[in-house]
Amino acid sequence: MTPLFRRRGIRHALLAAVLALLVTSCSTNAPAGDRRDAAPAHTGAGPIRPPAAHAPFDYQLGGAYPPPDGVRALSRDRSADPAPGLYNICYVNAFQTQPGDAVDWWRAHHPGLLLRDARGGLVIDEDWDEPLLDISTPGTREALLDIVGPWIDGCAKAGFDAVEPDNLDSYERSDGRLTADDAAAFATLLARRAHDRGLAIAQKNTTALLDRRRHIGFDFAVVEECARYRECPAFADAYDGKVFDIEYTAKDFDGACRRWGERLSLTLRDRDVRPAAEPGHVSRRC
Repeated sequence: MTPLFRRRGIRHALLAAVLALLVTSCSTNAPAGDRRDAAPAHTGAGPIRPPAAHAPFDYQLGGAYPPPDGVRALSRDRSADPAPGLYNICYVNAFQTQPGDAVDWWRAHHPGLLLRDARGGLVIDEDWDEPLLDISTPGTREALLDIVGPWIDGCAKAGFDAVEPDNLDSYERSDGRLTADDAAAFATLLARRAHDRGLAIAQKNTTALLDRRRHIGFDFAVVEECARYRECPAFADAYDGKVFDIEYTAKDFDGACRRWGERLSLTLRDRDVRPAAEPGHVSRRC
């Protein structure tokens, strides 16, 4: 199971972005919180371009800001614009819903795609208050692709280079209702969609699926706290330097830099991934 605090650095920031965009969203046909949901599919996409190994990286999910000097790659939420001249990764919450009002949208428009327990209640990632999406059958996976796929299309239309689908490991929080096979099957659909649009795709955490990375189609990895959870060796071996790791404590970051600074791209961020102008912002690289 994903350890407690695994994604604590992004929860509040993404929730704030979702709530802000809900105010301005006028679409009733797609989850509020993404102005590109209706973006047309790309045709004639260029070749897939994975990131360079060891590229200095910044994690900007709490809000976009001018990249620090020396940064060559970054990740931003799918509602943000990419940074000119850098390798841009588009964050998509693909296996769970966002919390709050976004859940109401899913209830209203696609209640059958929310994973439910034996009593009909939603199965929820309690750490983040995010209901899980039902990826348990080919039918539900295809139906979810009809929703998540246009988000990926929107990333391509906006000019991102890659997509980062989060919560690949949601099956570990499903009380046995989902399996690793279900996650791999849906991830394979997402990878195919991303590649068809000219985007590389990142494996997000989930060491248990590393041995399926080639079958799924992952091109590189975005991981959180691989030093803290002793996962850096596995990702380093699997992706040959094309790994962006985010640590949230100086102790873990410093240790990772000593041991893995020559093999991985390591970034220290504050847990709320605040923009540079906000108090408490932390952004360092080895």
